[in-house]
Amino acid sequence: MFERTAELDTVDEALDQLTGCSPGSPGAGGALLAFSGSAGLGKTTLLAEVRRRAVARSCTLLAARGGEQEQSQPFHVARQLIQPQLAAHSDSELRAALGSWYAIVGPALGLCAPEQGAPPDPQGLRDGLDWVLTHLTVQRAPVVLVLDDAHWADPESLSWLAAFAPRAEHLPLLLVVAYRPDELPGHAQAFRTLPGRAGQRPLALAPLTQAAVSTLVREAVGDHADDAFCREAWAVTNGNPFEAVELTAKVRDKDLAPTRDSAPLLRDLAAAQRGSGLIARLERLGPSTVRFAWACAVLGTAIPQELAARVAGLGPEEAADATRRLREARILSAPGEEPHCGLEFVHPLIATALYRAIPDALRVALHGQAAVAAIDAGLGPSAAARHLLETCPQNDPWVVRTLRAAAAENLRAGAPEAARRQLARALREPPDFAERAAVLYELGCASLLTEPANTVNHLRAALAEPFDDPALRQGIVIRLAQVLAHSDRLAEASESLAREIPYTQDVRARLRLQSEQFMWDAFDAAEPDSPARSRRLAGLADRLTGRDLTERYVIGLRAWDACLRGEPVDVVLHHARRALSPALSWAHEDRGFEVPALTAMVHMYADRPGRAEELFEAGTAEFERQGWRGAHLSFAYSLRAYVRYRRGRLVEAEELARAGLHLAERVGRRTPVHWYAIAILVTTLLARGRADEAWELAREHAYAEPFPAAVVFPDSQTVYAELLLARGETKAAAAELEAVDRRLSPRGIQNPSWCPWQLLLACAVSGEEPARARDLAADAVRRARAFGAPSGIGQALRVAAQVAAPQDRVPLLTEAVELLSASPAGYELACALAALGTELGDVEVLARAVVTARECGADGLERTATNALLGLGGQLPCGPAREERLTDEEIRAAELAVRDDPAVRDRDLSAVFRKLGTDRSGLADALEASARSTR
Repeated sequence: MFERTAELDTVDEALDQLTGCSPGSPGAGGALLAFSGSAGLGKTTLLAEVRRRAVARSCTLLAARGGEQEQSQPFHVARQLIQPQLAAHSDSELRAALGSWYAIVGPALGLCAPEQGAPPDPQGLRDGLDWVLTHLTVQRAPVVLVLDDAHWADPESLSWLAAFAPRAEHLPLLLVVAYRPDELPGHAQAFRTLPGRAGQRPLALAPLTQAAVSTLVREAVGDHADDAFCREAWAVTNGNPFEAVELTAKVRDKDLAPTRDSAPLLRDLAAAQRGSGLIARLERLGPSTVRFAWACAVLGTAIPQELAARVAGLGPEEAADATRRLREARILSAPGEEPHCGLEFVHPLIATALYRAIPDALRVALHGQAAVAAIDAGLGPSAAARHLLETCPQNDPWVVRTLRAAAAENLRAGAPEAARRQLARALREPPDFAERAAVLYELGCASLLTEPANTVNHLRAALAEPFDDPALRQGIVIRLAQVLAHSDRLAEASESLAREIPYTQDVRARLRLQSEQFMWDAFDAAEPDSPARSRRLAGLADRLTGRDLTERYVIGLRAWDACLRGEPVDVVLHHARRALSPALSWAHEDRGFEVPALTAMVHMYADRPGRAEELFEAGTAEFERQGWRGAHLSFAYSLRAYVRYRRGRLVEAEELARAGLHLAERVGRRTPVHWYAIAILVTTLLARGRADEAWELAREHAYAEPFPAAVVFPDSQTVYAELLLARGETKAAAAELEAVDRRLSPRGIQNPSWCPWQLLLACAVSGEEPARARDLAADAVRRARAFGAPSGIGQALRVAAQVAAPQDRVPLLTEAVELLSASPAGYELACALAALGTELGDVEVLARAVVTARECGADGLERTATNALLGLGGQLPCGPAREERLTDEEIRAAELAVRDDPAVRDRDLSAVFRKLGTDRSGLADALEASARSTR
């Protein structure tokens, strides 16, 4: 610890602040300390002192070390940190400790085997690791986490810790890392840049001065060492602490006189500690010891002596003798010098030098022997796979099986990149012809999230292979269509399925492929013959009984298609109920979440938003249990926000939409999930009267042309046009809406509840083309009546009144208010009330509009209605705080309505409809569901 006073003072300062923070109030004493320096500058020794001081202060210690040979083993560092704290727990204790995170983080940490089902996505797994570390920190505060050789940590662990590091200052956690700056990967840059108590990060370790090296020499050989000898020792080691210590040990061992005359000999002694000199010194220990040292270099860190002996081909006695010799030669550390189990090299520099000195062919052979030894020792395929990655292809079926097994483990544990590397190596082995398609398929699955273009190539190559497994072929085709669709190549996705369907002999398998094609066609905004597809879908779905999941998926797609085309709402809900008997899983291993989501949205458009929210809440819970916290959870939050928007709960809608956008940003901009999140947040902000903020949001996220090839709801181009309309850019808005007409009308999409482009276009052209505006609005009203949802009809009537002649407005608005009062669409009701009150000059109607707008969180509309009310001399209502639970009076009125009491009008139930998310026809079920929820 020579000349490390400043670093140790910083450590003591951080520990003082950490231990002064109360375990019950995390967040006051944490910090990040990062030490950087080239090899041999004393990082490991410094971190050992950090560990000693942390234990002396009764801190909980979490320690790990990266290994040059273990970098390809996912979560190697995370396991070192967390596994010792939890490994002694029984399975039931682990489940209780980890809760819902058990199945997500348990396999990654080696605490349990992966469960059946779809694996967690990497973001969900990182969130789980965040929770575990935070939970441990709070429970066992104060905590000191020490990571040595961070530059060699596996990518999965290092990227997680780098992202977690900023949280240390808000927890009773001191996070200390050491790394070589020239070897730190790009995904760990947080360790370079985080500011902190020391003023800057990282703290760079400097070489020892001449005075420090002189002190080292004199402590080793005596105070009589002359200055020239000490100066030469400093010069040949460049002040490197490791080399200086090793040199003084050699001087002592050789009983070299520390005089000026002996100084020239120091250079040769120093060279013997590295490179060829180290190898020559090793070779003098004998061939068995050399083989054992090479085996240890191949195995890495924390080396079991029995495993090294097996790799080196030595018996127990020979291995023990080799270990003794290597310790005496200061190549392996003495017992007790390292906190890790197993053998360790004195310094990573020695391990690296030995590994690089192994002849190439022998090194490959040793890795092969290490793989076999790892399997025989019961360490599992993943432990063997890191060695097989270093071997040469030999057409060995055992290698392919082992790599596939390891890839399956890693994929289920949430490490798809590791699985991809292993399967790519298995493909080079190569596998047998009969197995090659399966390996390509698995490789495509592993690279799905990170390399979609390569995934397409792998899956197409798999289909080109000669194999006779119908189930595998179907799986490949379905996965290929999925990755094409998620890459915004929906037409290719449909074509790939269409090519396979005629050659699929099994009836059920063919129906499965048809259901997948129907689904991706439904999302293709440029589908060439949508009406024909709709007729085929209707003909097929109407014949199906829903006896299995595939049939219910087809029926769910039929419900969605009927909704888009504006078929009567009773027909739409009939098919939706058939699809949901029983409920569809949102996280099925073999299927996407699209059809369950579409079936839930059908209920929203059909004025059953309460039922839609139930389904979305169930789906969100499934995603979270599964560890899907990326695109899936973003979709769920965003679409739940849209349901809240349709119910007129705009404050909650904005909160959910922002949560969905936050998750979408982690997935990537201009991805489908990003389009959804922005469209819904912009729509909500416009309803809240914040058009300028919505415009800035759209500009920040490049929300403009080109719009996605996939169908997005609300329709992206329509939302953009609505934004232009709110800014007064009517001509630009009209141009966009006419483009929407050209895109949707040929597809037969006629439901204004789904896309109100006609209503918005009517508003845009009403100033210059009033007759056209009235025609557009009248056609939208006709289409809305054909669909039959009161909210859609009410919205269409309100806009029709807006563009109608003055004498026609009141009847249209009166009917709109009556219908919207019988619907759950609170915001639309507030708009209609404000328009009707203004048209009539009726202060009571305007007062009701103010209260309704306030309940909705429509701040802009509330201000407009308030100004109109005050302008007419009315009094501003002091509406109560919004209450979502039904009052006793509302419950009594709803129960009377369920019994068809004619005294209860829809207008009397408007608050009930909004709170329960239904209309009169669904009131009985919604009332019972509310009662269950209350109980």
